Amino acid sequence: MKLRLRGKTAYAYTGGRPLDPRLPGVVFIHGALHDHSVWILQSRWLAHHGHAVMAVDLPGHGRSEGEALSVQEAGRWVAEFTQAAGLDRVTLVGHSMGSLIALEAAAALGSAARHLLMVGTAYPMKVSPKLLALALQDPEQAIDLVNSLSNSTHAAKPSCPGPGFSIHGGNRALMRRMQQAYRHGNLFHQDFSACDAYDGLAQVAAAVGCPTTLVLGERDQMTSPKAVAPLVEALRPDTVRLPCGHNLMAEAPDGVLQALRAVLSRA
Repeated sequence: MKLRLRGKTAYAYTGGRPLDPRLPGVVFIHGALHDHSVWILQSRWLAHHGHAVMAVDLPGHGRSEGEALSVQEAGRWVAEFTQAAGLDRVTLVGHSMGSLIALEAAAALGSAARHLLMVGTAYPMKVSPKLLALALQDPEQAIDLVNSLSNSTHAAKPSCPGPGFSIHGGNRALMRRMQQAYRHGNLFHQDFSACDAYDGLAQVAAAVGCPTTLVLGERDQMTSPKAVAPLVEALRPDTVRLPCGHNLMAEAPDGVLQALRAVLSRA
């Protein structure tokens, strides 16, 4: 699905079914150097089981035009996209950088946000200065480093989208494609700098009126499951822990889907 938003093309994958705003809405938000495809299993399942699904490509990623945005501005963009698509009650699901964007979008949407699911999250989401420097000096090496840290196994069972697919190879190829397609500078550096700079929790927490759930990888080396105390204090969330690393949607696809289905059954 494509809409014109702020004078540019905004794209969202709808799970293989036309978007029906009369159905309960679920908006998926990817993380740094990713696009909508990281949510393929979860988005397709929900779209074929009674939900209106939007797995967005953030500006500068995938099929959405424009420059990459800060976390705060991306949150407003997601809220505007959701409203433009006609969804008036949505569950927001975000991974890593996308979890912070989902937080901002929940605050911007107010009562239209019925639940917030933050996957592979942490706050603050600080990034090593050495990694940011490497991103400028050698983006390919930086991608390889992040890819190695994002996956805790080489062969999750069953891997997503299916047995025999390379989790490491798929994630690396996606990040390289996003980096090479970006026409406004260094996307790796912009995305990871946005994560590092975000300090908006105190400002938006009071505006988030919906229940929150954290879905964390027990072996996550990118956003440590121990680094969520400020989120717990500010949002009083439920917490689900899965036996995987940072790339939860590929390493534990069914676990992420089950956590989401549990949330939707209560919403």
